[in-house]
Amino acid sequence: MKKFKIPVSALVLIHTADFQVLVMERADKAGFWQSVTGSVEGDETPFQAAIREVKEETGLNALDYDFQDWQASNVYEIYPHWRHRYAPGVVENREHLFGLQLHSPLPIQLAPDEHVRYEWVDWREAAQRVFSWTNVDALKRLGERHQRTL
Repeated sequence: MKKFKIPVSALVLIHTADFQVLVMERADKAGFWQSVTGSVEGDETPFQAAIREVKEETGLNALDYDFQDWQASNVYEIYPHWRHRYAPGVVENREHLFGLQLHSPLPIQLAPDEHVRYEWVDWREAAQRVFSWTNVDALKRLGERHQRTL
């Protein structure tokens, strides 16, 4: 029996105090850049999924840094080429937003089956590079935080 993905996920913007953001290029879609993201598994909460995904995708322990639940989420239409991962008829996903602030850019241990490379870039460049509108929305929220610190 096929195990389907749960249509609830976490997106974690990993960034520094000066708003450098980690972006990673997907292994299964060349040119598709993103932040840490992934679906909840089993009875996980989005908070728990975010911590797990950060560890799996970067090697970092989110709880060692300033990890924040932004208390926000977006609902998006699942791309048709990824719908086979979900139960028949599931076309939308709710993505919960989190932030992880580091003191400075750190070396990242990529999960090679998920990402092929990473870069630390200014949040504005990240917003130009990422492929999903929900990732852009999260970056704009980060940018609003940046504007409040100026």
